[in-house]
Amino acid sequence: MIPKLDLPADARPDTLAVREGLPCSQYGENSEALFLTSSFVHPDAATAARRFANEEEAFVYSRFSNPTVMMMERRLAAMEGTAACIGTASGMAAITLVVMGLLKAGDHVVCSQSVFGSTIRLLQDFAKFGVETSFVSQTDAAAWRAAMRPGTRLLFAETPTNPLTEVCDIAALAEIAHAGGALLAVDNCFCSPALQQPVRFGADLIVHSGTKYLDGQGRVIAGAVCGPAELIDGKLMPVMRSAGMSLSPFNAWVVLKGLETLSVRMQAQSARALQLAQWLEAQPAVERVYFPGLASHPQHALAMAQQSGSGGAVLSFVARGGREAAFSVIDATRICSITSNLGDTKTTITHPSSTSHGRLTEAQRLAAGIVQGMVRVGVGLEDVEDLKNDLQRGLAPLA
Repeated sequence: MIPKLDLPADARPDTLAVREGLPCSQYGENSEALFLTSSFVHPDAATAARRFANEEEAFVYSRFSNPTVMMMERRLAAMEGTAACIGTASGMAAITLVVMGLLKAGDHVVCSQSVFGSTIRLLQDFAKFGVETSFVSQTDAAAWRAAMRPGTRLLFAETPTNPLTEVCDIAALAEIAHAGGALLAVDNCFCSPALQQPVRFGADLIVHSGTKYLDGQGRVIAGAVCGPAELIDGKLMPVMRSAGMSLSPFNAWVVLKGLETLSVRMQAQSARALQLAQWLEAQPAVERVYFPGLASHPQHALAMAQQSGSGGAVLSFVARGGREAAFSVIDATRICSITSNLGDTKTTITHPSSTSHGRLTEAQRLAAGIVQGMVRVGVGLEDVEDLKNDLQRGLAPLA
């Protein structure tokens, strides 16, 4: 039996983010160990047979069981308030695992039309295997309800969305899903468990791109799915064991250490994002700012209720002048990193229409509200006055 840490039952999330995992080895290390091994040695053939047959809990092969990966999984599950977690090679691998583990030909998915572009493409690609997806308005619960079918088995939402920061009512979607015999999966990438725990509002599964805030410094690619043990261990683990969209131990260790500072990073980055969003709203060259922390955001009250009173650290704005104006703002920056990644301590800036959502058609982008003048900023830990000056270089000529 793989041992567990003896932590107080009432330990709070910030404590779990630093302490949850596995007991230290016989050497007494204080920092979690990194187990770079592909396989594990068994004392005899009979024991190996029991372990491979899942009759005895033990580490067997790092494609599906590794101590460092398990430490990350236990820590993230504790922070999300779920019983179990499974690490994956990337956030997209996590979504693939959910679809492969839970759905079959003839099943139906209802998904927000505003989710990450690759998520839309992935769900569309599963149509070739007989899994059909209907895309609906992120914020219209009635549209989600109307899209339900007898064969609907999964509702998939991302809140806030990328890049419009639209917020869905998790509790309302959970009610719709469960009334129709379906599960609700929520992509919690933008908020992380430091700001939002979707299971508190009725979500069944939480999906993560650990590449973003969980790591926090743009170092590794990682993903995870959190949820009840009967789904994680009973449905997803068998697929992981066969298909092998595995999280490497090294990447798991990086994310594990990133989780220790997640709360303080999210608080600091969210505070800077709010200041920057408020400043952008006052700029004449900006048509509109999308940020849940602003009172002008359509779902501001809902976001504050679901996201611990925080808007998060990602904002988008529309520059006057379309694509040319957006490009000129981005190209004028000297501090922001021009990259489509986010969740980094370094502020990142990108043009969603040509990068993260570039594989969608223009009609799909417009249906999601992603116009050519839109710029997305993942706010990091730089001085916010320097960030304002960095954006002002490109905005000033447009005013």
